[in-house]
Amino acid sequence: MTVYLVGAGPGDPGLLTVRGAEVLARADVVVHDRLANASLLDLAPPGAERIDVGKRPGGPVDQASINDLLVERGGAGLEVVRLKGGDPFVFGRGGEEALALMDAGVAFEVVPGVTSAVAVPAYAGVPITHRGLSTSFTVLTGHSRHGDDQPTDWEALGRAGGTIVILMGVAHRDEFVPRLIAGGLSPDTPVVAVRWGTRPDQRSVRTTLARLPEVDLEPPVTIVVGRVAGLDVGWFDRRPLFGRTVVVTRARHQAPELVRRLEAAGAEVLVVPTIAVAGPSDGGAALDRAAARLHRYSWVVFTSTNAVERFLPRLRDARAFGSAHVAAIGPGTAEALARFGVVADLVPSRSNAEGLLEVFPDPPDGGGAVLLPRAAVARDALPDGLRARRWEVEVVEAYRTQPVTPPGSVLAEVAAADAVAFASGSSVTSFAAAAGAGCVPPVVVCIGPVTADAARRAGVPVTAVAARATLDALVDAVVAALRPVR
Repeated sequence: MTVYLVGAGPGDPGLLTVRGAEVLARADVVVHDRLANASLLDLAPPGAERIDVGKRPGGPVDQASINDLLVERGGAGLEVVRLKGGDPFVFGRGGEEALALMDAGVAFEVVPGVTSAVAVPAYAGVPITHRGLSTSFTVLTGHSRHGDDQPTDWEALGRAGGTIVILMGVAHRDEFVPRLIAGGLSPDTPVVAVRWGTRPDQRSVRTTLARLPEVDLEPPVTIVVGRVAGLDVGWFDRRPLFGRTVVVTRARHQAPELVRRLEAAGAEVLVVPTIAVAGPSDGGAALDRAAARLHRYSWVVFTSTNAVERFLPRLRDARAFGSAHVAAIGPGTAEALARFGVVADLVPSRSNAEGLLEVFPDPPDGGGAVLLPRAAVARDALPDGLRARRWEVEVVEAYRTQPVTPPGSVLAEVAAADAVAFASGSSVTSFAAAAGAGCVPPVVVCIGPVTADAARRAGVPVTAVAARATLDALVDAVVAALRPVR
């Protein structure tokens, strides 16, 4: 077994390396600090022990205790991940932990991370080297925590030229700024100070070296000093939802795809599941029977991704459909089928029961049967409409949705958010029952007309409805709805 010293990157969970994700996925123990993005802990197995050694009342855990903890857990034969912000060997004290493990004879591996010294300037639109401006850069901490550390020769850095990246230097600006100027840097040298770089709440301040001590800054801040700081090739904070908080109410196992799309647009996403998806009440017996005689149906109709994900794994492979055709109520459901290698024969332009009934064919002269695996509680418009068209319809319970009540502290965060994105009628109904209309953010976006109708019936005002019932269209609608008030 091994102790992995893993760099979590500066904040954006997408900057975790592939190797870092691999070792997290099989960890028995995760020892983490306060700079590691909390969502990265979800990559570890549910049963993994998570130990917070970061900031807490009374101060952080001292380094010697962390070393002892890693030696103890690693020596016990466990897979241990020491998850550290940035890179473990760049002001991360990873070298001290590695030496302690080596002295104790415990196997370890270093998994480098993306250091904030490089990533934060990039997210702020500052290349730390640039032809004609800087061919080198120096990374240093703004102060020393230990008396035996070599003192920084700031005057020499001022003479050396190139880019200077200062970490943990907010409280010591009055000390190093005059020394850099004394070394030869112009007081007008451009400076960019970036707080919480690579995160949704990233904020950048552009100033000059002489004025840096006057700027109102609170840590953690990465400071870039040099001619390159006069460049602005920003992209991160120019995304359409940057600075906005969007609530997602999908069941937790369904949230990642929507969260990923919203975060790609720049939003800070607050995941507040208001429904949980459970298996069918009969344990899946009816689904198994339907799967065994699938070839007897003329059509199999899927009205949600949940139904796809509950039914398709029960098949040996796609050949089990035989001559049966497959219909999906919308593009999102069709995409879920495609992930199982099944291409929908019919996808209506309107993603609801009425839209599907408009384009659904009549049964052949000898009649035909339709299998409809769906939620235990759902509208009957589709099966009733098909029966009216002389189809024999078998409705099979594929899953159940159960309401989830978020805690009051979370509901307060919801009320303070900029928007909420509802992806199903059941989620909006459960949300309204748990939170009430008073907790709804000012902008409400629904994935389709059925969800919007459910919102209005629950007393939730609807700001916008996605043009199509897909996650991408839902995100587009959120962007469009928030843009006028930005």
